[in-house]
Amino acid sequence: MSLHRRPVRVPALTALAAVLALAGCTPGGAQARVDPPPAPPADVAGFCAALHGRLPEKVAGLARTPTDPESDLTAAWGGSAIVLRCGIPKPAEMADPKQEGVHVNGVAWLLEELPDDAGGGFRFTTGMRLAYTQVRVDKEHATDAGMLVGLSTAVAETVPEGISSY
Repeated sequence: MSLHRRPVRVPALTALAAVLALAGCTPGGAQARVDPPPAPPADVAGFCAALHGRLPEKVAGLARTPTDPESDLTAAWGGSAIVLRCGIPKPAEMADPKQEGVHVNGVAWLLEELPDDAGGGFRFTTGMRLAYTQVRVDKEHATDAGMLVGLSTAVAETVPEGISSY
């Protein structure tokens, strides 16, 4: 008798587990844990707040996700698939002339491939702007820099060109 019940129970439990897992992934229900950078100077924080208000609702087809803790210095899309941090201190990698970069919609981005032991993917950091903005993209969504189009537009509209002293 238990042989007849087990096939029914296992699929039922599997289906229940799948429904519960999907419920955690529904838009608006998920949050991405994103640590804001250390408190930047007031002018940099102001640029970041303006950027936060102009960020696209979708990046690479992924919906914007609330961040935990909530901050004008952070944003995320698709859970933690794409994570943005604004107002970071100048990365040491900016001084390396061998680093690669891309220009998208008038915004220069430093391009760094992340090692597999760090989760893989890519990290893009704006250059020549008065606030440094960093975007980390997981391996699955790091197929091309096209996902930077909407982000670059928002950066170009809100963070003035220049060299940040922070």
